[in-house]
Amino acid sequence: MTTPATLRRTLGRWDLVAIGVNQVIGSGIFLLPSRVTAEINTWSVLAFVFAGIASLLVALCFAEVGSRFEVTGGPYVYTRAAFGRLIGFEVGWMQWVTRITSWAGVANGIPLALGFYIPAMSSGLPHVLFIVGLFSMLAFINLVGVRESAWAVNFFTVSKLLPLAVFIFIGLFFMRAEPFMTYSPVSWPQASAAGLLLIFAFGGFDVVPVPAGEASNPRGQVPFAMVATIIAVTAVMFLAHVVAMGTLPGLNESVTPLADAALVFMGTGGALMIGLGSVVSMTGNNAGQVLTSSRMLFALAEHGELPERVAYVHPRYRTPSVSILASTGIAMALALSGSFVALATASAVARLITYTGVAAATLRLRRQEFQESVRSPTFRTPMGALIPVLAIAVSLVILVGASREQLMGGAAALVVGLIVFFLNDRITGGPGPRRAVSHESAVTSNCG
Repeated sequence: MTTPATLRRTLGRWDLVAIGVNQVIGSGIFLLPSRVTAEINTWSVLAFVFAGIASLLVALCFAEVGSRFEVTGGPYVYTRAAFGRLIGFEVGWMQWVTRITSWAGVANGIPLALGFYIPAMSSGLPHVLFIVGLFSMLAFINLVGVRESAWAVNFFTVSKLLPLAVFIFIGLFFMRAEPFMTYSPVSWPQASAAGLLLIFAFGGFDVVPVPAGEASNPRGQVPFAMVATIIAVTAVMFLAHVVAMGTLPGLNESVTPLADAALVFMGTGGALMIGLGSVVSMTGNNAGQVLTSSRMLFALAEHGELPERVAYVHPRYRTPSVSILASTGIAMALALSGSFVALATASAVARLITYTGVAAATLRLRRQEFQESVRSPTFRTPMGALIPVLAIAVSLVILVGASREQLMGGAAALVVGLIVFFLNDRITGGPGPRRAVSHESAVTSNCG
């Protein structure tokens, strides 16, 4: 009998950091300074710091619970171990829906951004051909190996950070003090709107532990990558915002704040650098989406929650080829049809479910009855239960700030997830005994 192919464990800690940074820093950083400033003016500087701290609270929970496991799936695996199949499935399902819709939305933004330089790219056949070509290229890179996928993500991560670093470094010498001197009163609705914008802007770090089944030492690497990702993105976002505020008069009215600020102190060359940098950033974000969304789908199938075929591992390339093609095909269809706009309303609830689920799992897996079924953590969040409780509170802020449309979209996505879950059980008879985990040198995930 032929032994099924397994995933390769070749990702290092900096690969995981690059995956996290690449997913958080997408298109938002190039637009966010003006939108947040329009809501809360000068207080936006402190808001970026608070958003980083809030994200770190959640990331620390990911770090602790992630240090218990060595398999693919991230939040799905953690919540399944803590709360059972149904809750775990809904967390994994909602995280996948968020990644797929975000992927489709960002992919659509790339030819639109290029349309500023090449107008034909904005619509019609060139727009369609670009999207099909982009998805096909990224799917191929992911199919031929996780190492190649990581190289692509690393390349795009460095490429997107370089223009931002130049923008920050040069901009610091042209800043004015006046924009930081006045602090006007801010209403609760304004603060809530700004907070929601920032929470969404910092979203994406939850994908870091998803490909843990392809990391060489996930129990040690995931905690490092979670914390390093938040520190890195907080520094970049904060400094980019400070430079934009200190150099661009009328920041809150700008549609492209970083490009407009670069134009002020670097001229047209600087604006072009930032404009092309945003294209590179969005492309890199797409490269990461292929890697992470396909592993989410793979993890669900690997534990029997989707048809077994979806968990197929290519015998030569040792990649989850079916889940890569399935995720790519669905995201491309959403991008071409424009239907991702409606589905994207679910992302507020999806983040709430993912963040709250992992924070709650952090507390639950500490209980005595789990000590024999899951591994002891190699990393513990400090201050006992305080950080997980605060992380849950941060997650609930998302729900408070969510619109009725977002809540309805999230509820609809949850219902669809329930249908998929029970339909799969009806067709397959349920997962039965947990199947062998398809990872090279894998250990038991104990997701019971």
